[in-house]
Amino acid sequence: MKSSDKLPVVVAGGGIGGLCAGLALARKGVRVKVLERAPEVGEIGYGIQIAPNGHAILERLGVMQRLAPHVFYPDALVLVDAVDVKEIARIDLGERFQSHYKHRYFVVHRRDLHAALMETCRREKNFEFEEGEVESYENLPDSVLVHCSDGKTHQAMAMIGVEGLRSRTRARIVQDGGPRATGHVVYRGLVPVEDIANKNYLDSMVMYVGPGCHLVQYRLRGGTVMNNVATFESPAFKRWNPEYGGVDELMSAYDECAPQIRELLKYFSLEKSWQLHDLQPATNWTDGRVTLLGDAAHATLQYLAQGAIMAMEDAVVLSHELARQPGDVNAAFIRYQQQRLNRTARVVTTARLFGAIMHASAGERLLRNELALKRDTEIPREIDWLYRGAGLLDKID
Repeated sequence: MKSSDKLPVVVAGGGIGGLCAGLALARKGVRVKVLERAPEVGEIGYGIQIAPNGHAILERLGVMQRLAPHVFYPDALVLVDAVDVKEIARIDLGERFQSHYKHRYFVVHRRDLHAALMETCRREKNFEFEEGEVESYENLPDSVLVHCSDGKTHQAMAMIGVEGLRSRTRARIVQDGGPRATGHVVYRGLVPVEDIANKNYLDSMVMYVGPGCHLVQYRLRGGTVMNNVATFESPAFKRWNPEYGGVDELMSAYDECAPQIRELLKYFSLEKSWQLHDLQPATNWTDGRVTLLGDAAHATLQYLAQGAIMAMEDAVVLSHELARQPGDVNAAFIRYQQQRLNRTARVVTTARLFGAIMHASAGERLLRNELALKRDTEIPREIDWLYRGAGLLDKID
């Protein structure tokens, strides 16, 4: 055994992707040190949707035992035209869906998912967490030196950059100009479920789609609160105005929608918004003993609800390949990215397409509605390739 085999793998970033990577590696017997710049690691945000391909991984990694009390299982995914308030598509999440995919579709608060991951990680003897922000790295013949902003240096067998959309590690490896601004803006809000006036879709994940906008609702925290997400395309962004996405734009974005849809805007917090970006799919994520994972590798828009799940899938493949050949880290990383580059690129590009479909207007809206009404109500054939998970469970011990 080479001396480098005794060194830990440094995971730069302690979000959902970083913890999944750390957990998957630790379960393979690989020493892991997760570095996170926040003194107390914790995921921000609101709700997150977990499709069957994500559920399967969380279950196999032992996370669901701690997460289960906090999840909500919607009975259907429903698409409603926000202009005439007619239901145009539905995926029932009952027995046929579950039999087909072997796992359920659920929603959960990001903090609850992150806490369950952290608790599961801390039970692994090979897992270590430390405060630190990775600033740079140096590839050596048998190890990598990881330099942090506080002046500390860690010697590692390998490093995984999981710092998110604006990853310094990605900027060095890919050199593609960084995040792509889309002009899509998100506002969110959580309210007690009893405050929701329209209870027609109380037990479903419902999406109201309008011209250049949409609005999503689903329950969180075991069903006790309603998560509300409004996304719209900013006119100011299209005019090259850097100050885009304000409250005035939010309120006017839904002018073409029915009054009962505009009424839902009262459920939103107006203090904070998110400007959405993604990353252009890359052809390489790896530099020697360093590679990328999650948003740092392939940040995507939210229209497939697969961003975090792609990081989970990355973690499974990467840990499998590194455990197979720890003596040749670069070869393991190359095999990992060969399996992940095209699948994640397909997610990034398909999410862009789905966003355009959801925000269709005029005649495109009518065509969308007609085609949506003809689709299967139980199996989403358009993304069946995605929910099946590409045989990833075979890579988890």
